[in-house]
Amino acid sequence: MYVESFFEWLGQAFGAVIKFIIDTFGWFFNMLGHAGGNFVDGLARTLGMDTSLISIVALIVGLLFLYSAVRAFMRAAIISGIIWAVLGLWLLSWIVH
Repeated sequence: MYVESFFEWLGQAFGAVIKFIIDTFGWFFNMLGHAGGNFVDGLARTLGMDTSLISIVALIVGLLFLYSAVRAFMRAAIISGIIWAVLGLWLLSWIVH
């Protein structure tokens, strides 16, 4: 009788610890999700663009085009630098209102 109540208590304690860990991770990832959403909303509102996934991907691609243009200019590849810069600015002007 005593042994059963001890193991029942031990199972409840172990279950409470596991539930606490799961709730803590749930709270942490929920906070990360809200922080990421607020960041994307603030970025999109500041730039005047939509918060859709396509707009965010186009923003990243446009910034990568501009980065490629800077790298091309640093290598003294003027023609490719101009092409990358025009593509990047065209894409960014397309998504930013």
